[in-house]
Amino acid sequence: MTADRFLATCWTTAGDTAPDEEDQRSPLSLRDRVEAARDAGFTGFGLLYADLVEAERAYGTTGVRSLFEDNGIDHVELELLTDWWTEGPRRAASDAVRTGMLRAIEALGARTLKIGPDVTDQPWEIDVWAQEFAVLAAQADGVGARLGVEPLPWSNLRTVHDGLRLVEAAGHPAGGLIIDVWHVERAHTPPAELADVPGSRIVGVELNDAHDDVVGTLFEDTVHRRLLCGEGSFDLPGIVAALRTAGFRGPWGVEILSDTHRALPVREAAAAACRSAAALVN
Repeated sequence: MTADRFLATCWTTAGDTAPDEEDQRSPLSLRDRVEAARDAGFTGFGLLYADLVEAERAYGTTGVRSLFEDNGIDHVELELLTDWWTEGPRRAASDAVRTGMLRAIEALGARTLKIGPDVTDQPWEIDVWAQEFAVLAAQADGVGARLGVEPLPWSNLRTVHDGLRLVEAAGHPAGGLIIDVWHVERAHTPPAELADVPGSRIVGVELNDAHDDVVGTLFEDTVHRRLLCGEGSFDLPGIVAALRTAGFRGPWGVEILSDTHRALPVREAAAAACRSAAALVN
């Protein structure tokens, strides 16, 4: 049996920035982030597309790929494409990002393209969404990656079951789910139900923890108050066991978002994130 492997999702090494800020780019260099992830024990790395654009300016696309390869990073994940289901100006802006992400995925040999649902929770038609998802999954597959949509409990895809309904309706083998345990717990999905998710549809998993109580909105709580694995109230052993039963074999993503975490030096933050996840999974 091979040892478990871990992926530092984009926010885990991003430093002093967050999804609720207008400028979400990390203030840290990609080199510092990747080396911190390597030294912590990560072999996978997640990157916000806006940060990739900055890194390509600094190192060039070839330099970015070499940076990952030289530091033992063999699983790269890019995020986060939104508005892929819309029309008009929002869709035009989304398509421009899509083109850039697909180009980068092919150039870097990235494995995963991560997309989001509709956080405005407007009425939606599953046939339309499934068609758009299938097209995007085929495009990701064409450049060697898988497409993962992440259900969010304040969106139109509130639960893993909602996300799986979309993925199965789309029907493309390259499409699947990103399962973040924070969203599983906050959506009140029993951990055991994850065992019934087809393993072929689990593109990625994100581990973290939190307290029982939610402070502010779900979005505010998820951005500012996540905890390291084992520090909160989530049934993480039950979730990991269910995901293993489903057939997930990693790499295990670790996504820590909190005011406390992003105030730490990146090496300290990355080491704590990987250490806590390893203690849970191994």
